[in-house]
Amino acid sequence: MRKLLAAAALGALAVAPAQAAEIKIGSVGGITGPIAELVAPIMAGRALAAAHVNENGGVLGGDMLVMVPGDSQCDPKAAVDAGNKVVNVDRVVAIVGPNCSGATNAMTQSVTIPAGIPSVSDSATAPSISELEDNGLVFRVVPSDAYQGATLARYAYETLGFRRLAMTYANDDYNAGIAAVFARVFDELGGEIQANQVHEPNKASYRAEVSTLGAGGAEALALFAYYGGSGITILKNSLETGAFGKFIGADGMIDQSVIDQLGADTLRGNIWLTKAAADPEEPAYKVFAEAYAATGNDPQASYAINGYDATFMIALAIEAAGAADGASIARGLTMINAKGGEVVGPNEWARAKAALAAGKAIDYEGASGSVDFDANGDVPGFYSVSVVGDDGKWAPTLLK
Repeated sequence: MRKLLAAAALGALAVAPAQAAEIKIGSVGGITGPIAELVAPIMAGRALAAAHVNENGGVLGGDMLVMVPGDSQCDPKAAVDAGNKVVNVDRVVAIVGPNCSGATNAMTQSVTIPAGIPSVSDSATAPSISELEDNGLVFRVVPSDAYQGATLARYAYETLGFRRLAMTYANDDYNAGIAAVFARVFDELGGEIQANQVHEPNKASYRAEVSTLGAGGAEALALFAYYGGSGITILKNSLETGAFGKFIGADGMIDQSVIDQLGADTLRGNIWLTKAAADPEEPAYKVFAEAYAATGNDPQASYAINGYDATFMIALAIEAAGAADGASIARGLTMINAKGGEVVGPNEWARAKAALAAGKAIDYEGASGSVDFDANGDVPGFYSVSVVGDDGKWAPTLLK
């Protein structure tokens, strides 16, 4: 209960600020950097949630939610700089993001926790985030890679039938974290990681590395990297040298550029990538998907649903707490998933606002599924596995 107790204590000290015409929320993410293409749909999900709030009565007495961008570049130092700007210059009261785990760890520890500003990440998945001494200020609406790594290991062993793998991972919080979980669970299942190698991102070539990894005759390469950092290059070098022809990995590798650069026919039937996902049959997802598609975006884009939920939940937290300061928002985030409360979902801002005004508790069911925070500010979740479809695009299937 570390986080919940700390948040309650902060809330007891809070003093509500005067009403303002605007309530500023930081929207920090890797706008540039190795996953910029992946981040753009997430930012669009955040913007859609803010629009749903503003178009249906605004926050508190009608204040508008204003999303203030900050570019963390998927880099710890840049994330600290972006956090300092939105907190100390733009004076935001909460932050959605950052996207990457290393950036999230750096920004929260250096900027937002000391400043008393809550953050809700929509895509930072490293297990290390659960262990932060955060005073109840760090949340995320995507499950920890403690679950994704285990899910991928079971899929590789039980569904794909792999028994001997080589593994390489980029030297950062996200990729190192999920690789460690994957290796442990794969070993527990009876598999063998024949070669295990950390690599630095952004090198021009990894031909020597993949040749060493492939020397033991592993059945496939488990690759944990960002597609724009080292992932595409490692795939290309593996195929060029004949070191590997089959690959498994996680969400940092899911982008259309992977298929476009290496070829759909080359990768079809030879690559499997997991990512956090929602059940497309759930009503909350369908509401989001219809509204998001109407903006010209693909509802299946990685973490777009999470970007929506993180933003909508910060707005709900402000409304539930009745104030827009950091301590109140942190407290409010623990109030919006009340068991037995009135269930509200995406694009139901007016109904949620009316319920709270009537003194009712609410239970937000997200576009991404259950977003009930545990004591560490984490949520449960589902995963999908993506393969190259007949149309040359990533085709995800929900794993249940």
